[in-house]
Amino acid sequence: METEPEAVAQDAPAAAAEAPAPAAPAPAGEAREFRPRRPEGDDRARRGPGGPPAGADGERPRRGGRRRRVCIMCADHVKVVDYKNISFLRRFVSDRARIETRRKTSACAKHQRALASAIKRARHLALLPYTAEHIRVSQGR
Repeated sequence: METEPEAVAQDAPAAAAEAPAPAAPAPAGEAREFRPRRPEGDDRARRGPGGPPAGADGERPRRGGRRRRVCIMCADHVKVVDYKNISFLRRFVSDRARIETRRKTSACAKHQRALASAIKRARHLALLPYTAEHIRVSQGR
């Protein structure tokens, strides 16, 4: 009879290792059961199903989602933003006559500064409007 309890004691840890019991939510004030982290290569928790694609190197997914667009002026090798080129500058002014942000224009910092100063010069010479009210007045003529 002594051999039977020993056999049961040896089998109990093996059975517990094979199928862990489902953990019930711990009541307030009690310690929770430790859960190990996912393996290093498993990034399903971060991405979710159908999440953003992996980066260019294939290692980790990008954080912001889509890739940032390239600056239009850098791509065209624009050296100087000309304040007299009104058709070009109008693309960077909203319908309320506000200078669009870098996020909307997808311009780099250097060219966004050049755009802002060129738009301000064009406004000073009355080539571009300052406000939406100026747009309405100029269209009424």
